[in-house]
Amino acid sequence: MQLSRFTDYTLRVLFYVATNNDRLVTLAEIAGCYNISVEHLRKVVHALSKGGHLATFRGKNGGIRLAKAPELINIGQVVAEAEGQEPLINCSQQMCILTGFCSLQQVLGEAQQAFMAVLQQHTLADMLSNPKITQTLIKPA
Repeated sequence: MQLSRFTDYTLRVLFYVATNNDRLVTLAEIAGCYNISVEHLRKVVHALSKGGHLATFRGKNGGIRLAKAPELINIGQVVAEAEGQEPLINCSQQMCILTGFCSLQQVLGEAQQAFMAVLQQHTLADMLSNPKITQTLIKPA
């Protein structure tokens, strides 16, 4: 199983913003840190804002900050919002000669649930507990 690039960028944005949450950060700043296109990040930030994880401020002195404490941002919830809740495979979308007696979709569904259950046990604060992360991502105001 592999997470989408969108989800990867979503988590990176949260890491950066949480590490620098004493001030507003900009899309350009995050893009420069991770060498990611501002346009990709604009979509990510919009989704995180819509999900209630980021607060955004427009204008010359605008920027981004967390909308709630890192301890309240659940990694499983963030990944579910970014990835969606689609099954890993959907056997009903196309004809298959194994329909009715193949258990692959059920097994993959169980695996997906276990994966998400592990992510649900962690918060953004947990992900930032290694001091090297904050040392790497902190930028002076």
